[in-house]
Amino acid sequence: MSDRRNVYFYYKKDESTIDKIHSLINFARERDFKVVEDHKNANIIVSIGGDGAFLQAVRKTNFRADCLYVGIGVDDTLSLYCDFHLDDREKMLQAMNESQIEVRRYPVLEVKIDNNTTFKCLNECSIRSSIIKTFVIDVFIDDLHFETFRGDGMLISTPTGSTAYNKSVNGAVVDPMLPCLQVSELASLNNNLYRTLGSSFILSDKRKLTLKVVQDGNDYPVIGIDNEALSIRHVQQLEYSLSELPIKTVKLKDNSFWEKVKRTFL
Repeated sequence: MSDRRNVYFYYKKDESTIDKIHSLINFARERDFKVVEDHKNANIIVSIGGDGAFLQAVRKTNFRADCLYVGIGVDDTLSLYCDFHLDDREKMLQAMNESQIEVRRYPVLEVKIDNNTTFKCLNECSIRSSIIKTFVIDVFIDDLHFETFRGDGMLISTPTGSTAYNKSVNGAVVDPMLPCLQVSELASLNNNLYRTLGSSFILSDKRKLTLKVVQDGNDYPVIGIDNEALSIRHVQQLEYSLSELPIKTVKLKDNSFWEKVKRTFL
C-alpha cells in the first residue's frame, strides 16, 4: 500500500462517532495519506461502519476495480468485511508497517434487467413477489431451459454473500476464492404442475443465468440488490453473470474468510 496514498472515507454523519472519525482522518493525514473529498480521486476507499456500510460504500463508489476497499467497524458486531476497528488505529498502522495485510479479490455479480439496465451486487440479488401470491419464473442456464419455478422468489448470491440472506434459506457457504454464483429458492411450490430442483445450486463464473418472469398478472416483483431495493416496477427478464472485474479488499493475514465464518456462526 506504500504507493497508494489518496484516501476517501465513506461514513454516515453519526453524532456518536463523528469525533472518532475526524480523529481517524487526522491520524491518516499525519501519516502522509492524502484525504480526498471525491472518491474518483482515491486509490483507497475506507468504509466506516459495519457490513451494511461496506456494501453501501462499494455501491456508492461504483464497484471500482482500480482501488482498494478497507472496512472499519465501529462497534462489537461481528463483521465479514471489516478487519479493523475504529478505536484501534495503532493496530491499523502496525498492520501496514509490518506487512500483516494482504489483498483479496471478491467476485461481483452483474444483473441485467430486460436487456437494458445493468446493476452490480457484492452480496446478492433477490427477486420476490410483491403481493401475497406466488409467481412463476422460467430458469435458464446459458441457453438451456432448466426448470420452471413457482414460489415466493429466487436468490442469487456471490461467495461472500453466501453467509448472508443465502445462508438463512439453507444455501451453502462458499469460499470466496471460488468465482461462482449460487441460486437458491424462496419457498418453492413443487407439485405435478411445477417441479424444481428443490435445493441450491452453484454455477461457475463462465455460466449465465437467466430468469424470465411469466406474465400471469403478478408482474411487479420486488428486486433487491445487496441492502437496497430497486424502483423498477415491471420486470420481465433478469440475466446474471459474474463481472470480469472483482473488487479488491484489504484484510489481515491472520483473519481469513473461514476464521470469520467460524467466529460468526460457530
